Amino acid sequence: MPALGRIERVDDLRTIWQHETHDFSKWLAQEENLVLLSEAIGIDIVFEELESPVGGFNVDLYGTEDGTGRKIIIENQLEDTNHDHLGKIITYASGKGAEVIVWIVKRARDEHKQAVEWINQHTDENIGFFLIEIELWRINDSLPAPKFNVIERPNDWSKIVKASEGLSDTKKLQLDFWQAFCDYAFARPEFSRAFSKRKASPQHWYDLSVGNSAYHIALTANTQKKRLGVEIYIDDDKERFEKFRANKDAIEEELGSSIEWRTANKACRILVLRDGDIKKGESAWPKQFDWLCDMALKLRNIAKKYDN
Repeated sequence: MPALGRIERVDDLRTIWQHETHDFSKWLAQEENLVLLSEAIGIDIVFEELESPVGGFNVDLYGTEDGTGRKIIIENQLEDTNHDHLGKIITYASGKGAEVIVWIVKRARDEHKQAVEWINQHTDENIGFFLIEIELWRINDSLPAPKFNVIERPNDWSKIVKASEGLSDTKKLQLDFWQAFCDYAFARPEFSRAFSKRKASPQHWYDLSVGNSAYHIALTANTQKKRLGVEIYIDDDKERFEKFRANKDAIEEELGSSIEWRTANKACRILVLRDGDIKKGESAWPKQFDWLCDMALKLRNIAKKYDN
């Protein structure tokens, strides 16, 4: 018979992290650990600052969402939830203008689960509150392994329904198109391995992270010009843009397509376009989805290859 280990939970978190600020927050700020948290909540977090000031107080960790720039605050509590921390979190969120709030605790009490659920139900689609329990597990005498257990999260479905009320026909079409795209694209293993899924919105674009806060891949569907696009969107970094453009011929050969190189005051775009009318109906969407997926994967590979 094969020998098997026994999984055990480490109940005393402070045997690993004695102090929330000096130990746990510094551990969480490391890239490989933020990746674990990002995977748990489905949002790509870019670290900005530890002990970020808010008036006379400090929030444990301040970050942004890769690709969108949404502001994220993370408050850590290696004990049971309490009213004091909940009040602080709301103060921090207000002071930072945060759109994503993450409260990491040892154990979430029922009254605070209900409070976070209530906040998510009564805020618009721009605000999301996550309540997470941090757990440690080991097999026999192995090193303890962390696990983020999401207790409460934004109810995206109800917010999408709420957001769709009163939308124009074009905005409803955009929302339906990107929702269908997400279902289709992330069923492809190579696409789901390359990109993180994000909530669809009633707009003409859908952003994808490439793991670099300096730029991201944007998919576009222009209903007026009946055109689809995929681009590398570079925010305020002309030097990086010119580094890509120095390889223009090689990049176009790899893509098998011509590229538009667009510059503005801050943002620069490396853009591939093709005809595509999403108003033709859902029967035409799969071929459009395939092109968007394939081109996004190619541009992702190009970004990683030539940005060095």
